[in-house]
Amino acid sequence: MKQIYLVRHCQATGQEAKAPLTEFGTKQAEQLVSFFEGISIDRIVSSPFHRAIATIQPVAAKRGISVELDQRLEERVLSSQHMEDWLDRLRDTFQDLSLCFEGGESSLTAMQRANDVLNELLSSVAQHIVIVSHGGLLSLLMKSIDDRFGFSEWQQLSNPDVFLLTCADTERQLKRIWA
Repeated sequence: MKQIYLVRHCQATGQEAKAPLTEFGTKQAEQLVSFFEGISIDRIVSSPFHRAIATIQPVAAKRGISVELDQRLEERVLSSQHMEDWLDRLRDTFQDLSLCFEGGESSLTAMQRANDVLNELLSSVAQHIVIVSHGGLLSLLMKSIDDRFGFSEWQQLSNPDVFLLTCADTERQLKRIWA
């Protein structure tokens, strides 16, 4: 049975790829060290965005595990155009998974790349894996596992947030474990 921890990054100063963690976000990253204490970790795979790496680096350093970067874990781009009503448009993409705005990525496309990473990790020898990414992409990955996960669940995510995905054969169970 594999255990995959899906981690949303800690509080950051912005959405751009190089946005650092806030001072509070840095403290949250240290709290993750305690959170993961006593939990086996064989492998850590992260989005290459700075806020994702900075979120898990303290855990990796404490465990002596290198953080593997995977571009497929980057945050989903809703659109390359400014959208005043972006929140409503994001809601629409949870209902119509093929909906794609100019310069953006449909939910289906984002789900596919996230699932490509997940499936590769499921076929690896590692049994206890941490994936660090972003709220949008992780929400879509979780929706692909449990269709009940939608826009309102995305809205309820915290920074950080941690879900445990337990995989045994073809059965997958998803549970929020961050309190």
